[in-house]
Amino acid sequence: MNPPLVIRPRAESVEGQPILRPLPSAKCRSVGPFVFFDHMLATEYAAGHGMDIRQHPHIGLSTLTYLFDGELQHKDSLGSDQRVKPGEVSWMTAGSAVAHVERTPADLLAQPKRLHGLQVWLASPRAHEQGPGHYSHHPAASLPNSDAMGVSIRMIAGSGFCLTSPVPVLSPTLYAEVRMQAATTLLIPDEHAERAVYVIDGEASLNDEVLEPCSLVVLPHGEAMSLYADSECHLVVIGGAALDGPRRMNWNFVASDPALIEQARARWAAGDWPVVPGEIGRIELP
Repeated sequence: MNPPLVIRPRAESVEGQPILRPLPSAKCRSVGPFVFFDHMLATEYAAGHGMDIRQHPHIGLSTLTYLFDGELQHKDSLGSDQRVKPGEVSWMTAGSAVAHVERTPADLLAQPKRLHGLQVWLASPRAHEQGPGHYSHHPAASLPNSDAMGVSIRMIAGSGFCLTSPVPVLSPTLYAEVRMQAATTLLIPDEHAERAVYVIDGEASLNDEVLEPCSLVVLPHGEAMSLYADSECHLVVIGGAALDGPRRMNWNFVASDPALIEQARARWAAGDWPVVPGEIGRIELP
């Protein structure tokens, strides 16, 4: 049996929001289609303050925002303008060029608020890298759940554990939120080629090895693994089919061909990019 790979996240800040980022890592560039994983740490914002990620571009990926606490307003160059609440999925496929903003809704700014959630990027298959952009919002009630023997599973995107999400993923994907009562067990089958576990809160063990909270644990290929809750715990399981070739990532751009990234950088710098309606401010190239 091969040991799991443990990826300890690095601490970052995105426009003032503290995050932990285990992907991408020098040890592991992707898990299934997942090439980027941000844990937006639980943060208390005082009245008059909130998250405000200005207009910025993407290519070659889909973003998925999923909140545990708080609310965000998503706007993009496709014309989408959507309020996102806990338990809902905000899914945006960039295709050849899209821009978006994410911020605390204006009507919440005057009061204290809390924000906690995850944002991941999934690399698009080569056939979809330069396709059209797309946005969809999926209410919490539309996501399938199972609840048995003290283990609750919600399928955020993709399929697994006999559940299938309505989110329009572009390749075989596994993205499940799991809540386990103390002293319960979950078998993670080998139905997906690549899988990883990220413990958000609580204590858990994988095949009797204690997991480090807020570390991404990549499971060995082809082996079913047993997850045990040493305490009440909250975690996600991600994975899917391996990417159809390596990906380059530069700033907010993901592509199989480095030339596509250079073209995107030049277009954004020149202002030759779709604009989010009503938005003027933007994040410049680093």
